[in-house]
Amino acid sequence: MNRLEATNDFVVKFANVNGSGSASANELFAKAILRMGVPVSPRNIFPSNIQGLPTWYEVRVSERGWLGRRGGVDMIVAMNPQTWDADVREVESGGYLFYDSTKPLPESAFRSDVHNIGMPLTAICSATYTDPRQRQLFKNILYVGALAQLLGIEPEVIEKLFGEQYKGKEKLLASNVQALHLGLDFAREHLADKPMGLKVLRRDRIGSRIFIEGNAATALGCVYGGATVCAWYPITPSSSVAEAFTSYCKKFRHDAATGAANYAIVQAEDEIASIGMVTGAGWNGARAFTATSGPGVSLMTEFIGLAYFAEIPVTIIDVQRGGPSTGMPTRTQQADLISCAYASHGDTKHVLLLPEDPKECFDFAATALDLADRLQTPVFLLTDLDIGMNQRLCEPLEWSDERKYDRGKVMSAGELEMGREFARYKDVDGDGIPWRTLPATHESKGAYFTRGTTRDPYARYSEAGPDYVYNVKRLLQKFDFARELVPPPIERKAGRKTRLGVLYFGSTSPAMDEALEALAAGGIPLDAMRLRAFPFAESVADFIDAHEEVFVVEQNRDGQMRTLLMNELNADPMTLIPILHFDGTPITARFIAHAITRHVHDSIVAPKPARTETVK
Repeated sequence: MNRLEATNDFVVKFANVNGSGSASANELFAKAILRMGVPVSPRNIFPSNIQGLPTWYEVRVSERGWLGRRGGVDMIVAMNPQTWDADVREVESGGYLFYDSTKPLPESAFRSDVHNIGMPLTAICSATYTDPRQRQLFKNILYVGALAQLLGIEPEVIEKLFGEQYKGKEKLLASNVQALHLGLDFAREHLADKPMGLKVLRRDRIGSRIFIEGNAATALGCVYGGATVCAWYPITPSSSVAEAFTSYCKKFRHDAATGAANYAIVQAEDEIASIGMVTGAGWNGARAFTATSGPGVSLMTEFIGLAYFAEIPVTIIDVQRGGPSTGMPTRTQQADLISCAYASHGDTKHVLLLPEDPKECFDFAATALDLADRLQTPVFLLTDLDIGMNQRLCEPLEWSDERKYDRGKVMSAGELEMGREFARYKDVDGDGIPWRTLPATHESKGAYFTRGTTRDPYARYSEAGPDYVYNVKRLLQKFDFARELVPPPIERKAGRKTRLGVLYFGSTSPAMDEALEALAAGGIPLDAMRLRAFPFAESVADFIDAHEEVFVVEQNRDGQMRTLLMNELNADPMTLIPILHFDGTPITARFIAHAITRHVHDSIVAPKPARTETVK
């Protein structure tokens, strides 16, 4: 039988039962490799139930630094009998199956082309611990110890991680270290003769990068970006944005002299109430945001339309998940593009920011708050579960204390006092953005009253057609001006001239980086452009025009980004080739490379109209 052999380049997948305490042990495994200087990219695949259903934790180890899902599994740690058959099928030929051998399993449970490594985890824990909960929890630490011995992970690194985790809790520290060494010792004594071609060797490939969840980075970006109000309603996978924001505000947002809180955080009764609070706060001059996911955006659309037409700064963080309806709450997608870009009834267009990793989550959160103020409009930050709820290596988060918040066109009391004309909805600068005042700016000037949102340039209620046309055209002008303010796309040229290009965005980025190299090695070079915002920069249209075919890679069924490109740029549908992945798992480099390669080869054999490559 062949044996997979690799050093610092493999995928380990843990199959557990949700609620068994495995999450912390699996994370310990990933962090230990990271501490040895080898890049890892872990992904937690969990059910929407709190307890009882299957859960998986996939760790990609890549010395080269590939952070996207690769596809395929080199070693499965099979701890859930319910998913055994499916888990074993995932293993690459020549790979490894690590399992609890306390109870004998029939020969039919195994594959002849996979190396089996059994360890009586339950039996060891039953003989060592009397408490049922300890037996379950420490079984997870036992297999971490065994894997450390088999793969070459330094035990001292794991012990140090324990010391950090249980600082001041010596009893817990000692018991976890004991369980770790039980696993190490057993593997050393009883599994030394087992075939194992996967190894971890210490390297220095991390540099200054940090390891952080996207939701935590987003929350910190909101703190540094000056947000003082957060109203939210719990929903997976965005809840931890508000929770992290709360934690950071408690640390950074209390007056040093008085201890008073310089922020307001409200867990509202529902999504509608939360966006209403944020809209009210924005109108009053606070930097305010809400965090939600697709179903929440659906409920918020009426208030989003109000904020758009009344021109109120609002920041909406949408951590996307599977849809429609409640969909797949704990799976990832990029399927809210259309619903956010055109949220609410009537003619609306909203600014979207599309970060690729936690670093850009931090940067773009602060940028979103600036843009909302500058443009006086709702701004969406679109992340997804893959970025938001998984830890990812990224560049350090940076902030300059010299950076000034962009509050946009806010008329001061002094300007009003000097007699400057205040016309709330009048374009006086040619960019479509009017001047606003904040409540209580002046005792008698700069205020306005209207009984509805349709009005003339002076905020006087009006149902006259010309007044309506003036306002909606001005709003479109403002949206067009936004393309000069949003983060521009990033273009990467192929090593040689090519007729092919590819557009992608968000969490697709790490898999795309790897796929581009694989495609080039296979004789298919592509010019690439990563989209980072909507409205699209002019360079996006230029990129499409410069290529005969442009692949649009996205994680949804209907090709929503492709639709936006056709709608907004009048791009030729025959030029835009959709590459679509939408099963709820993060897209892989293998999927992208295979889909593009198949299309190119098919086109050479028999040119045909654009086809859709979908997830298999």
